[in-house]
Amino acid sequence: MATVLVTGANRGIGLELCRIFAARGDSVIGACRTASPELEKLGARVVSGIDVTDAAAVQSLVRSLEGTKLSIVVNNAGILGHETLGEIDYDAVRRQFEANAVGPLRLTEALIPYLAKGAKVALVTSRMGSIADNGSGGMYGYRMSKAALNMAGASLAIDLAPRGVSLVILHPGFVRTGMTGNNGNIDPAGAAKQLIARIDELTPETSGRFFHANGESLPW
Repeated sequence: MATVLVTGANRGIGLELCRIFAARGDSVIGACRTASPELEKLGARVVSGIDVTDAAAVQSLVRSLEGTKLSIVVNNAGILGHETLGEIDYDAVRRQFEANAVGPLRLTEALIPYLAKGAKVALVTSRMGSIADNGSGGMYGYRMSKAALNMAGASLAIDLAPRGVSLVILHPGFVRTGMTGNNGNIDPAGAAKQLIARIDELTPETSGRFFHANGESLPW
C-alpha cells in the first residue's frame, strides 16, 4: 500500500486522483485550501487550509506529516488566467507563477525528509508550457508559469535522483473542470486514470521527462 499526497484535492482532477488512489487501497492525504464533501466522503485524510503559495501553510502541512513516509506526491494545485496582449494583468501573471511554479517547488523541497526511498513525485503541468508547441500565443501567465514549472521539474529530477526519488512532468489533457469552464475533451476521472498510469510506470530511467497523460512524449 502506497502513501499518497495530492494537492488541490478537493475538486476536479485532484479529487479524482484521490478517488482512484483510495479505491485501489492506497493511503491518501488530500491537501487543499477548502475541503469539499466529495473529498471527505472518500475516507482520505484531509488537510485543509493549504495554499501552496503560502510558506506558512506549506510548513503547517509538513508538520502534520510527522512520522509519515510518502510513496507518491502529486503536485496538482494550480490556477489559470486568460491574458491577451494589450490587456495583461501583471498581478494575475505573478499569482500564476506563485501557484503554478513556485508553489510546487516550495512544497516538493519541504517534503524531501518525508519522501521514502523509491518515492515518485509528479508535477501536473500543461503542454501550454511547451515553447515548441505554442502555435496560438496568448495566455501569458499560464504559459510562462507552466514553462517555469517544467524547468523546475527538470532540475528537481536531477537533484532528487541521488535520494532515490523519481519525478515526472505530466500534461493531463484538455480536461473538463471548473478551471476550464467545463470545456475540454476528457473528464477528470479519465484524466486522473491516465495520470496514475504514467506515475505507476515511472522509473529512475524515465525521471525528468515531460509526458502527455496518454503516454505521448511532449516537446519542451
